[in-house]
Amino acid sequence: MWVRDHLDGLWDDEDFISWYPRDGRPGLSPAQLATVCVLQFLLNLSDRQAAEAVRCRIDFKYALAMELDDPGFHHSVLTDFRDRLGEDDRADHLLSLALDRMRQAGMVKARGRQRTDSTQVLAAARELTRLELVLEAVRAALEEAASRVPEVLDDLVDADWAIRYGRPVRLPAQPSHPVTRLKQAGTDAHRLLERLPPRRRGPHAEALRRIMVQNFLFDARGALRPRTEKDGQPKGALRIVSPYDCEARRAIRGNTRWSGYLVHVTETCDSDTAVNLITDIATTGPTRDTQALPGIHTRLRRRRLLPEQHLVDGGYVSVALLDCSARDHQVQLIGPVKAGGDWQSREQTGFTRDHFAIDFDRRQVTCPNGQTSRTWLEAPALAPYTVARFHPSQCRPCRDRPACTRGGSARTVNFLPRRLHELQARNRADQQDQQWKRLYATRSGVEGTIGELVNGHQARRSRYHGLRKTHVQHVLTGIAINIERLASRAPLRAHRPRYPTAFQHYLDSHGLRWECWWRQGK
Repeated sequence: MWVRDHLDGLWDDEDFISWYPRDGRPGLSPAQLATVCVLQFLLNLSDRQAAEAVRCRIDFKYALAMELDDPGFHHSVLTDFRDRLGEDDRADHLLSLALDRMRQAGMVKARGRQRTDSTQVLAAARELTRLELVLEAVRAALEEAASRVPEVLDDLVDADWAIRYGRPVRLPAQPSHPVTRLKQAGTDAHRLLERLPPRRRGPHAEALRRIMVQNFLFDARGALRPRTEKDGQPKGALRIVSPYDCEARRAIRGNTRWSGYLVHVTETCDSDTAVNLITDIATTGPTRDTQALPGIHTRLRRRRLLPEQHLVDGGYVSVALLDCSARDHQVQLIGPVKAGGDWQSREQTGFTRDHFAIDFDRRQVTCPNGQTSRTWLEAPALAPYTVARFHPSQCRPCRDRPACTRGGSARTVNFLPRRLHELQARNRADQQDQQWKRLYATRSGVEGTIGELVNGHQARRSRYHGLRKTHVQHVLTGIAINIERLASRAPLRAHRPRYPTAFQHYLDSHGLRWECWWRQGK
């Protein structure tokens, strides 16, 4: 109701013209369907509950500008609309349209201050062991083949196949004969894939083929056997964990382990605004945070909402991103650059790279004891780093050698090009400044937004299979949170009495209205 009163809706039907064909029967209003999807995630409703709310609730009808006797629509329409949202970055476009309305209303502005953080998202799939994964993949491929090409199963499936794959796989913690059953499942999968040529395979059969490649191989004798660690197994970022969601991956962050995705949330955090709004949501695989930051800046530039200061944690910061953000987007990336990976930095003892004076003009490095390097190497194989080496005759007689280098070799110093090296040094110096620390403390507020997504809207658990549909869920949840924040913090309008009707004007002109019981004392 607040959106209808203050913004006259977030979308118009003209915004969705390219989503639908020109011919065919008339469809429902896409602007109304988008609003229903946002309200659905705002109130944590299922498709059936959302369709019933549209049919029965007056506030839903008011928000959608529908007549009171409008019967609404079937709940399956929402599934079709979400499928359209998952194509061609349309979910991000929907968020851009909503933010454009809010920006025109003066509720969000560019070149302010924003902050970003991420959290894990659990895929809508069961945790499977290796044996369960292969068995369930074979069963899913059989279900698909039985509905699409049942004739290929006539000479293949027998009573043993019915026992093994006739129902969903549920194995105890310690199943009997796991190695033998795994070999049997791999043999069955190979026979099934031989019967299904590539042009007749569906998505589940293709998932089975990929799972077979990751978990089985043919040995020198031509026999199919499971892969071992010696044979080489794909890493967690590549390994399929479910035949129903081939994009979910296993990930580890500290002591947290999960199978699924990551969601990166960006919101405003200006000190002069009462409401912080989500400006970008990115759903990715469990990759490094630094890989998500360029895409976040690109989408914010497209929405004309780039910040002047972007507060992030150390996982998003690298020297290259500090330089690219300032050069390409004029964004000051504020976050701690990680310390070096040498043992001196890890143990916080000895002479780190910061103790050495680098003279780029003379192409030499001076150690804390006054010795200068003999070699300055800029090899393409080491790019972008430059390597400066000291001679063993300089390091052996040094009394501080145990705090500088270990082993029999002399000290080697690796460093970035001049511009990046100075930027790195300036960032580390800024981290010791109290003003920088007070500014960076603002970043911690994004943890509350992450908690709101996770605890208030169940965003940590994906409702759907696949990365695209999970991203649609997160974008709709982000728009819902923006609406919830704006509506809850908007100032209440002063009460305005109703204007008198024509008959009440007549009563007033004849002095009769004051005699009425409902007018006395007013």
